[in-house]
Amino acid sequence: MARIQIHLPEHFAFATEVPIYITHINKAQHLDNSALLGLLSEARVRYFRALGYDELDVEGVGIVIADAALQYKSEAFHGEVMVFSMAPADFNKYGFDLMWQMADKATGREVARGKLGILFFDYSAKKAALIPDAFKAKIGAPA
Repeated sequence: MARIQIHLPEHFAFATEVPIYITHINKAQHLDNSALLGLLSEARVRYFRALGYDELDVEGVGIVIADAALQYKSEAFHGEVMVFSMAPADFNKYGFDLMWQMADKATGREVARGKLGILFFDYSAKKAALIPDAFKAKIGAPA
């Protein structure tokens, strides 16, 4: 079985802390895989809000998640506080990859890493939209 390999950037543009609640834990007493996606969604929303955007209005268009990949590195447990670090990468005319890493705040232990394929989307036309130039300028994306 081929394993997914995620290569992270050297620097992250954003970080946020998210605690692990008991509702995130499965029968094996560690972070449930479906809960990780929920925590990641919270971190993604915080990333866009830190840039001054709502995910339905990024310079007049919204975003959707086109794909996602993740790689587990260790377990996470109830009561731990995770630090999600994020950085945009691999731009194309319709979107980019939002690279992320999740690590335990207290120890620095890496728990998971991955990428979210961010696609800009015109919800009224129901189709992909070009990345807004003002957004690219704000995050320092290539022109």
